[in-house]
Amino acid sequence: MSEHILFLTGRLAEKQLCQILEKMQPEFSYTIHQPGVKVAALMTTDMIARRLKDTFGADRIILPGRCRGDIVALAQQFNLPIERGPEELKDLPQFFGKKAHTYDLSQYQVKIFAEITDAPDVSIDEVLKRAVYYQQNGADVIDIGCLPNTPFPHMEELIQTLKQQGFIVSIDSLNEQDLLRGAKAGADYMLSLHESSLWIADEVAATPIIIPEQHQDLDSLDRAIQTLQAKQRAFIVDPILDPIHFGFTQSIVRYQEVRNRHPDIEMMMGVGNITELTHADTMGMNALLLGICSELHINHILATEVSRHACHAIREADLARRIMLTAKNQNSLPKHIHPGLMALHETAPFPYDLSEIKEFYTQIKDPSYRIQTSSDGVHIYNREGFYTATDPFELYPKLHVEQDGGHAFYLGVELARAEIAWQLGKRFTQDQALNWGCASKTTESTVDLHTFKPAGTTLSKT
Repeated sequence: MSEHILFLTGRLAEKQLCQILEKMQPEFSYTIHQPGVKVAALMTTDMIARRLKDTFGADRIILPGRCRGDIVALAQQFNLPIERGPEELKDLPQFFGKKAHTYDLSQYQVKIFAEITDAPDVSIDEVLKRAVYYQQNGADVIDIGCLPNTPFPHMEELIQTLKQQGFIVSIDSLNEQDLLRGAKAGADYMLSLHESSLWIADEVAATPIIIPEQHQDLDSLDRAIQTLQAKQRAFIVDPILDPIHFGFTQSIVRYQEVRNRHPDIEMMMGVGNITELTHADTMGMNALLLGICSELHINHILATEVSRHACHAIREADLARRIMLTAKNQNSLPKHIHPGLMALHETAPFPYDLSEIKEFYTQIKDPSYRIQTSSDGVHIYNREGFYTATDPFELYPKLHVEQDGGHAFYLGVELARAEIAWQLGKRFTQDQALNWGCASKTTESTVDLHTFKPAGTTLSKT
């Protein structure tokens, strides 16, 4: 016996919901009911609790996506499973058409070493602030970067303070004495040793990250690996990722060659040489680089946030490593797992075309303005008229809000958002901020990484 679903909606959306469900030809039966509400987005669970007198034999109730309130309490009241549908009715086929997945993004394999590149010139208090910030954004290890020919008198105190605060710490220098001092002070890792400086590893307990004597000298790296393996020492190998036009492609080949020679060793990639030294948005770079790490089983990266354009690189790398592990475990492409790395564009930016939006317009009987976008531009309409433009300034003379500053301000904000969304190919929803994913200064609008439900799916029930 097929499932029977009760869809609750508003009067304005009822016709459209009927049309969408008819075209879907779903395997379930359904009833559509509007409990005396004109606009579905204004519906609340308290309102439903008061007004819904009959559940029409439903096995499940689907609420409008923007319905506010406690659906758990509502489900208990009616003794039925209740969930919110998609925010846009046009997404309803995807909501039911995809297999229900709950992506657990709490797991990852790649450890992020977040480098404080100028530690000798920074106070201990400031380093602690940065360490907390990096950790909150996903860093597993705080890397203390030394500077060439720069005194570092407070190194020991700094490392000991970080350790007392519970941080895992690495010391990063090409100077042997810096590495020795940092490791003796309690650093957990040393970046970087090579064949001729391996003696330091005999003096301290810190795990060494080893590099070739020269970039192309993989034989020296092999010898260093053999030496440490013979001593049964833990170590990590970094074949060195070079910037674009300064050996980038060859360095990727080098990583693969090292992996082929040593299938089971731990490896590191310094992704900052690409994210910092390429003036392009870093989200895509982090996605691609963490994809390479996933394929080559590279379980450590060194990341930095020095350049302003790379100011969210650690947060991006954190999300990228989780997405890649999820895709790898499912033997799938890294698509439709989490939208946080798609700041500029979206897979379905315009849920309605111009003809459908004009159909909505014919149902409007009040003076409140609705704003929507399609591939044709920005559309604003109420009972007085329907207007389309690609430049919101063209719309202002037609809206007649010169005497209402508050309304003019509101429409200005919403039309500006709509224009940006139309230009970039993003989803615009009136009265909601645009979603910039990891690019946002705040993470309040980002999805919980522990359980992410992509658009068009439902969370599995227990």
